[in-house]
Amino acid sequence: KKDEDLLSRFIRNPRNNSPQFLRDIVINFILAGRDTTSSALSWFFWLLSSKPLVEQKILKELEFTRKKNNKSLGESYGFDELREMHYLHASISEAMRLYPPVPIDTKACEKDDTLPDGTFIGKDWFISYHTYAMGRMESIWGEDCCEYKPERWIENGVYRQESPFKYPVFHAGPRMCLGKEMAYIQMKLIAASVLERFAVEVLMEKDECPEHLLSLTLRMKGGLPVRVKERIV
Repeated sequence: KKDEDLLSRFIRNPRNNSPQFLRDIVINFILAGRDTTSSALSWFFWLLSSKPLVEQKILKELEFTRKKNNKSLGESYGFDELREMHYLHASISEAMRLYPPVPIDTKACEKDDTLPDGTFIGKDWFISYHTYAMGRMESIWGEDCCEYKPERWIENGVYRQESPFKYPVFHAGPRMCLGKEMAYIQMKLIAASVLERFAVEVLMEKDECPEHLLSLTLRMKGGLPVRVKERIV
C-alpha cells in the first residue's frame, strides 16, 4: 500500500521515534548488510568466472559510463553513475536469484489469516518461505530457471524490476529490507571497482560448485579461492 513503507511510518509518527531509536535503526541498517552483501558478491564472482561474455558486457558498460561522465580509471563512481549501470545491476540480481544471501526466511502471523491459495494460517503460527527454491522454479522463472542469464532482467536496454513477491530476496511488502538500495550501491561499487582493474580467476574446476554452508546466510564453505591479476589497460 502507498505510504506504508517504514520511512513513511517514521515520518508520520515523529513523536514516537526518539533520536536514540532512529540512531539504532541506522546502525541496524548498516550492519544488517555486511554478511549478506559479502555472500552475494562471492556467488556473483563465482558465477561470472564461467560466463566470460557476461563479464565482457559488464566491462563495456563500465567503460561507456566512464567515458560518458569524463572519468578516468581510478576515480570513484558517483551515485548517479552507478544507477546507469543497468547490466551490472541485472547481473548481480541474477546471481542473487540463484544464490540468495538469505535462502530461507520465517514470519510470524499476528492473527488468523488465509493465504491466497486457501491455506489457513493461525495466530502466532510461523510460516517460512524458501527463497533459494523459488529462484529455481520453472513455474516462476520459466524453463531456463537454473541458467545464469542477466538478460532476463533487461528490457530495451534498461533494468526491469520484478515483483518482490516473485523475487523475495529483499522480502516484500511494508517490511521490505531497509538496506536494499544501499546493498545494491555497495555491491555495484565493489564489483565495478574490482572488475575494471583486476581479472579474477576462480581456482576451482570449471563445473565444480562451492560447497554450501547453511546458516542465516548462504555462504561458501572455506570461502572462494581466487587468483587476482591486474588488467593491462
